[in-house]
Amino acid sequence: MLPEAWTILKILKWTTAYFKSHQIENPRAASEILLAHALGVGRVDLYIEYDRPLEPKELEVFRGFIQRRLQREPVAYIVGEKGFWSLDLKVTRDVLIPRPETEILVETALSIIPREPSPKPFRVLDLGTGSGAVVLALAKERAGHRFYAIDCSEKALAMARDNARKHGIERPVTFLQGNWFDAVGDLPGYFNLVVSNPPYISHPAFEKLPLEVSRYEPREALDGGPDGLDAIRLIIEQAPAYLTPGGWLLFEIGYDQRASVERLIALSGAYTDFAIIKDYSGLDRVVRARSRGRGKK
Repeated sequence: MLPEAWTILKILKWTTAYFKSHQIENPRAASEILLAHALGVGRVDLYIEYDRPLEPKELEVFRGFIQRRLQREPVAYIVGEKGFWSLDLKVTRDVLIPRPETEILVETALSIIPREPSPKPFRVLDLGTGSGAVVLALAKERAGHRFYAIDCSEKALAMARDNARKHGIERPVTFLQGNWFDAVGDLPGYFNLVVSNPPYISHPAFEKLPLEVSRYEPREALDGGPDGLDAIRLIIEQAPAYLTPGGWLLFEIGYDQRASVERLIALSGAYTDFAIIKDYSGLDRVVRARSRGRGKK
C-alpha cells in the first residue's frame, strides 16, 4: 500500500490525503496521532524530525494503524489513550471515549465543590464512571474531599483504577461495582453531590450513530432505552434518597432532551434550583438541580 521508503513529512501528507479520500474525520490530526504513536514520539517531534525516513518495522506498525482506522476504529482505541480535562486517560473498548462536551459537567461540578477542604469533606458520587474521566478530574482539582465512583462493569472499574494510579489520585477515590445506586444502598442522605454521564441515546438515534461509535464503543454506556431516558429517569427518581438536604444532582443529557427532562424533574417534586447548562457549541448539555431534602432518613 505504501512505498518502502518514506520520510515522516511525506508519509504524513500521503496518509492525510488517503484518510480524506475515505471520509475519515480529522484526517491530518488522525495521521499525526497514529504516526507519533507508531514511532513512540510526541506529535511535535514529527516536525522536528520531518526528514527522517521510517524503518521497515515502523512502517509496518503504522500500516496496521491505518487499516484499523479505515475500519472506523476510533483513534483513541488504537493508541489506547484520550486526553480529558488535564489528564491523559487510558481507554479501551471496555469504556466510553471521554468527550470534550463532558468537560462542562466537570466545570459545573467544580463550581459547587468547595475549593478548600474542611473538617467535614464534601462527598461526591460519580455514577457510571467508565474510564474515571469525570471523577478523576474532580479529585485532581478539589483535593481534600471524598469521591466515590460506581460502574456495573468490572473491566471499566479496573480501567478507572489504573487511571487513578497513573495520575496519583487513587487515595481520595473509592471505586465500587454495582448497578447505579445499588453499591451505596447503605449510605442514604450521604452525598453532597451526585454526578453522572449516563447512557442517553435513544434506540432510533443509536441506529444513526457513526460507525466509530456504534461499532466500537460499549453499547451499555450509550443506550438509554427506547426514548433515551431510562437511566435518567432512574437517577432523577433515586438520587434524592442519597443526597444531603440541599445536595446537588448534575448529569449530562442529549441536545434534544431538555423538555423531557424538565417534565421528569417537575413530576418528581424532589428538586429546586433547576437549570440546564449549554456546552461549547451552544447545545443543552448538563442538568443541575438541588434536592429539597426528602430523601431517606
